[in-house]
Amino acid sequence: MKSTRQAVLLIGSAKRAGESTSEALGAYLATRLRVQGVEVTTFAVHRALRTPARTRTLLAAVDDSDLLMLAFPLYVDTLPALVTQALETIAAHRHALGAPRPSWLLALANCGFPEAAHNEVALEICQNFAAEAGMRWAGGLALGAGGAVHGGAIAGRGMTHTVARALDLTAAALSTDQPAPEEALALMRTPLMPGRLYTLMGNLGWHRMAQRNRVWRRLDDRPLT
Repeated sequence: MKSTRQAVLLIGSAKRAGESTSEALGAYLATRLRVQGVEVTTFAVHRALRTPARTRTLLAAVDDSDLLMLAFPLYVDTLPALVTQALETIAAHRHALGAPRPSWLLALANCGFPEAAHNEVALEICQNFAAEAGMRWAGGLALGAGGAVHGGAIAGRGMTHTVARALDLTAAALSTDQPAPEEALALMRTPLMPGRLYTLMGNLGWHRMAQRNRVWRRLDDRPLT
């Protein structure tokens, strides 16, 4: 089948470069797609929507692409507001075109909760957007305990080896005009570490941050009660 040649990666995190799990996931997948001969253009949503000119550049890139990849962090139980705004803008633009170029949508969601299942509602929203925008749904990959990655490189060994394998399988499928396989979806949902260990590490990090900001003795304050 025809290989996907043009792809757009939209990073939905507003964190600085190198600190975003969404960026780490998207960058690894983009690298694997480039190995397969796919050209990938990357946009950060908070920059792409900053001015009308930048938004038009994003829309033009989506118009010319065979694949839109959305990598974002979970905000409570849904997408960040700017990501929702971007999707609404893309959908309205594609409706205005009348006959937009056929393309896939792949979503990569990560959350700070240990369980990947918290991403399910947000991924359903992405799937509904795909239908509304006339895109084919390539699947939603859900990662729990995303804070453990914190912008670190995805590697084929160590804690993120299952994540790397899931993205490798996804890239291979997308490059041959196929959706992400079920094996990739299952691998991405595999816990990075035991839930108790993740919670322990998170609590330690929280206390260290409180000490740095000299508020450690005030963590139990309840000023609004």
